[in-house]
Amino acid sequence: MAGAAVLPVAVFGCRPRVAGGVCFLEEQVVLHAAGAGCLRLHLEHKWHNFIPGTEKSRGVRALAVSPDRRFLAVSEAAGEQPVLAVYELAAERARRRKVLAAEGLPARQAVSLAFSPDSRFLAAATAPPEGQLTCWLWEKQQLAAAVRVQAAGDGPCQVSFNPQDNTQVCITGNGFFKLFKYSEGYLKQMNLQRGEPENYLCHAWLSEEEVICGTDTGKLSLFETGELLWEKSLEYRKPPRKPEEETTIEYESGVAFEDNGLQQHSLPQISAVAAYSKGFACSPSPGVVLLFEKTSEKEVYEERQEVWLPQDLFSTEPKKSSRQDITCICFSPSEEMMVVSTNKNQLYMFTMFSTKLIREKISYFAYMNFPLHSNSITGLDMCIWKPILATCSLDRSVRIWNYKTNTLELCKEYQEEAYTVSLHPTGLFCLVGFSDKLRFVSLLYEDMHVFKEFAVKKCRECSFSNGGHLFAVVNGNVIQIYSSITFENVTNLKGHTGKVHAIKWSEDDTKLVSCDTHGAVYEWNLLTGKKESECVLKTCAYSSISLTYDAKIIFAVGSDQTLKEISESSIQHEVPAHGVVYTTVAVARSGRLVFVGTSLGAIRAMKYPLTLKKDFSEYQAHAGAVTKMTVTSDDQFLLTASEDGCVFIWKVYDKECGGVKEEQKLEYAEEVLIMRSDIEEKSQAILDLQICVRDLQTESDYELRLKDMYCEGKIKALEETFTQEIDSLKTKHQILQEEKEKQKLQHEIQLSELMDKQAKEVQQLESDSSQKLSMENEKYQELQVKSQKMEEEYEKQLHNLEESKIKALAELKEHYEKKLKHKSVLLEEAKQNMRKQIEAQKEMEKQIYEDGDKEILELKDKYEKQLLEEKESNIQLKGEIGVMNKRLNSLQKELKDRNRDIEEMKLEQQKLQDIIKSLEKDILALKTDVKERTETILEKEKHVYDLKTKNQELQNFKFVLSYRIEEFKKQIESRENDIETMKKQISEMEAELEKFRKESIELKLNITQLQQKQRATAGEVHKEMEKRQNMETLIKRFKADLHNCVRFINDSKKMKDGIRELYAKYVHQQDMVEAQAEDADLQQQYKKQQEYNERNLAVLRKKVMKDKEMQHTAYMRIMQENVSLIKEINDLRQELMVANAQVHDLQSALRLNKNKKAIQDTAPSSELPSGPAVLRLNPEMESEKIIEMQQLEIQYLRDQIQEMGKALSCPDSVSFSQKSS
Repeated sequence: MAGAAVLPVAVFGCRPRVAGGVCFLEEQVVLHAAGAGCLRLHLEHKWHNFIPGTEKSRGVRALAVSPDRRFLAVSEAAGEQPVLAVYELAAERARRRKVLAAEGLPARQAVSLAFSPDSRFLAAATAPPEGQLTCWLWEKQQLAAAVRVQAAGDGPCQVSFNPQDNTQVCITGNGFFKLFKYSEGYLKQMNLQRGEPENYLCHAWLSEEEVICGTDTGKLSLFETGELLWEKSLEYRKPPRKPEEETTIEYESGVAFEDNGLQQHSLPQISAVAAYSKGFACSPSPGVVLLFEKTSEKEVYEERQEVWLPQDLFSTEPKKSSRQDITCICFSPSEEMMVVSTNKNQLYMFTMFSTKLIREKISYFAYMNFPLHSNSITGLDMCIWKPILATCSLDRSVRIWNYKTNTLELCKEYQEEAYTVSLHPTGLFCLVGFSDKLRFVSLLYEDMHVFKEFAVKKCRECSFSNGGHLFAVVNGNVIQIYSSITFENVTNLKGHTGKVHAIKWSEDDTKLVSCDTHGAVYEWNLLTGKKESECVLKTCAYSSISLTYDAKIIFAVGSDQTLKEISESSIQHEVPAHGVVYTTVAVARSGRLVFVGTSLGAIRAMKYPLTLKKDFSEYQAHAGAVTKMTVTSDDQFLLTASEDGCVFIWKVYDKECGGVKEEQKLEYAEEVLIMRSDIEEKSQAILDLQICVRDLQTESDYELRLKDMYCEGKIKALEETFTQEIDSLKTKHQILQEEKEKQKLQHEIQLSELMDKQAKEVQQLESDSSQKLSMENEKYQELQVKSQKMEEEYEKQLHNLEESKIKALAELKEHYEKKLKHKSVLLEEAKQNMRKQIEAQKEMEKQIYEDGDKEILELKDKYEKQLLEEKESNIQLKGEIGVMNKRLNSLQKELKDRNRDIEEMKLEQQKLQDIIKSLEKDILALKTDVKERTETILEKEKHVYDLKTKNQELQNFKFVLSYRIEEFKKQIESRENDIETMKKQISEMEAELEKFRKESIELKLNITQLQQKQRATAGEVHKEMEKRQNMETLIKRFKADLHNCVRFINDSKKMKDGIRELYAKYVHQQDMVEAQAEDADLQQQYKKQQEYNERNLAVLRKKVMKDKEMQHTAYMRIMQENVSLIKEINDLRQELMVANAQVHDLQSALRLNKNKKAIQDTAPSSELPSGPAVLRLNPEMESEKIIEMQQLEIQYLRDQIQEMGKALSCPDSVSFSQKSS
């Protein structure tokens, strides 16, 4: 395990839209969802206790506290799987007891939770429309019962237990209100829903039988044992106007217009309900809670008080700040306090008073502690002089927090979004980067005053230097350095190609390190304004960097899921993130601890030096990606901020050292800035308020008396108005009943008329259908004959198949019956074993519980005895301590005298030791100089000998290479000839391809011509068919007229007249007969022509298909030949490149040898004489001469190295140009 550890000390944030998101554990202790877990908060002492979620948690969806306030149930999503866990709250740090899961249930997240009155059962409801209600015996991790609850659509769903009955459960949602009774492992529905289904958003139990529900239309419904008892529709509430607002008429008219617009577009919607002893509280519209109390006269509830959210004075739009949706309401155990949570991450509280003491109908909430961030936090910074940190967020606010007292010191909202913030080391100023400008802000006692503005748009990063005299600002890909005294632009650091994401100052403010989205990490020297070092990795977009105290090591994180350790312009180590993206990094001042934030909201603490193993401590705190992270200057606290709008303060521990060592206790500055005008205004305001208090005391007594008189009169007036309204409603009811009877008669008359029309239409349809049926019968008879023949054939085939099937089935039955017998025997054995194991397990559980109880009692007795013994021994020890203290005082005086003598002796000893050490150092330095000089002489002799041998080898190699170069040139010429021939073949093949394309185009034209002819013939056929239909209609008419003439067979005159009329009508009958004969001939000719065209088409299609196949084969052959040629060309090019490289290497080696020969000619003195004839006159003089000769030789060699470098750079450029060609 890693030696680093952190513990959350304070949390500033709240998670919205959590079912049961706020609840009381004690009178002054509140629990609410925050980050990826829950937070216990003491309202008076301000201590925080964070309960972390599971690993990879994305935040709490629902929570519930047991009635005895010992257990907490949490529903959260960890990765892709939902988690339902129960925690024990008795200890200082909440301990997870059970995790509930069932294999038969679908993996869906619970959106509402509830404990039974005795805390044995836990009910959980999943999200609609395919919702499910489950009931758990959570201590045994056993699913007691489950039932599906179908909803009309999406929407909130709530579940709760009867406060007096463990077996009765209520669940509400979109289109349903259901009561279930648990018995014998099943949940049985108790009520039958009547009337139209409504979207129930929330509910609460008022008593053992009564449940109050709120709908999305602002209706309150009271149910008693599942039946509707009372209903009340609430109106959309406007915020009340204070007396200060009534002074300005224009402002009032604007607000009224705005409120009217809101009321038109918004409907009352009861978003939260909570019960208390006198009645219940509900929220019908944004920003308000209504308190209802039970009346003694009637069994109904009456509205007594309105409680409104306060306007945020620091907000740019105070009216909108009070119009927040209230999502949860809860009361303290003594019902003296009410706490609510909103959809904008805020928590408010209201102290409850009895209605007898206060008669005012309108009251206001107060912030539970202070206003919190409601959107993603984009900037975080701390200072050295004060224990404060600054944050900015996309909610357009800048806040100053105190991490020692866990309070909010300053808060201000602006018109634009804030992207970055940086605190001055003194804590009296800060820099804030907005979307339009960068602002230098003075932190006053109760306000933030903009002192200076800079024209830097969308500044994403800014930072004060550690001394505070400079500050750096990121403007796109340029870093601008300003003076914080004169506000002049000192330098601009240019070089980044991507957007700069992070900047860090070194401790002495001489260096600045930056990183960007194109994978560049640059180290800048602020004295020269130039880059000192760089490390570029284009595959990684860096998001954060951090420096060690000595600025030698840089830690960077980015998009490639690794933590990089960079030093000396290169990456020394890369630590993998194991499937997570690192977003931020911070290093302790001591350099022993490294902290990293992930995209899933986890904090990882690592020990330096880093290892490639998974050696870190991980803490799941945030529900979103960690955006910013920093360590305090004394290494005591780690500060983190996230996209979920929460700020965490962590206490840092070093497991190996037992905690971070405090070198010195820092004394923080207490100075603040305040403007002179503010002091004068406050002194005047104090005087005015003292006068107002005296006036208000007298007025309040008088108003209370008047209100009592007014309320009594109003009650009487209301009673009279209600009786009048009831009478008027009765008369209206009678009138409506009479109108209803009239409408019934009208509808009956209309129905009779419609029935007559329908009967006529049915007769007509029957006559038409009988004719059609006769035609269809004839067709049906023909088809029936065909079907009989087909049936006979298929029956024969079926008979044969059935015989084969019967045989196969018989064989399979015998085989599987044997298997079944064998498996049944094995099953019985397995069942017996399971029964034995279950019985043994039950006995073991009983024994374990009994043994545990016995051990607890024994331990209790033991520790009680030990306590008594220790108390007695403590009394005795106190007496002994008094005696020992006296002895200690006398001994301490003696020790002080002796210590003085020892210190004097030590000082003398240190002086002598310093003299000895300085002399020893001089001796060692002289010895090392002698050794180094002898070693350099030997190395140079060896180097000269090696160079001579290499020169000979290179000359031999030169002759071999020259011969091979000539051979390669010959091969290249032959290959070039082959390439030319291949190119000619390719050009010929392309010409053939063009011919084939032309032929295919001609064939397509022929096909189009034939298609046009076919369409023309089809048009003629259509015309002939129309003529035929006209003739058929004529014949039908003639038959009908003939039928009419047949009636006058007995009367010859009428018969004669009828025939004449027929002749007059159908005189052209012979022409029609001739036309029919001509039509028959035309049809025969058309059929012949059609057959001929079809044959031609088939022949042409075959030709086209053959041509296509031929073209395809030719094209494939050309492509294969082309590919083989390209491969050969590429091979030849590679061989050429290799040959050129070898030639270049030989040329460079030959130049080196020539230069070395010149060195030997010009400086022969470098080779030391080794013969015995050399005379040594004086060893000291000789050594001095040797040193001088060596210095001359070193200078000469340096000049030669520079010339060689220039010579090498020239041929490198030549080879590069050859490669590019």
